Amino acid sequence: MTGVLDRLRRLRERRENRNRNGEQRTPARQPKRQHNLFEAAARYVAGCAEDDQDRIDEALGWVQPEALTFGINELACRAVIALARERDESPENVARSLLGLPPA
Repeated sequence: MTGVLDRLRRLRERRENRNRNGEQRTPARQPKRQHNLFEAAARYVAGCAEDDQDRIDEALGWVQPEALTFGINELACRAVIALARERDESPENVARSLLGLPPA
């Protein structure tokens, strides 16, 4: 969990440093409404899965890193539970399978 927080902080710092150092970036659109941590987690994970840095950066701007980490954790739990039900397996076996680990 600490590794995720560190990665999120580094990504946010990199984004802020690019803006401070004067590099040209496409200005991010200001959201018209407040995004919640679950929307940010979904956007962030989808961006990571598709290697889309713009979506990752956008999600990082919606909520604090700690909140995003909580949302990512909740998304992971829900995904494992859904897959376990679909496969008629235990959540632990599904999680281990997704990570490439042998069954417990």
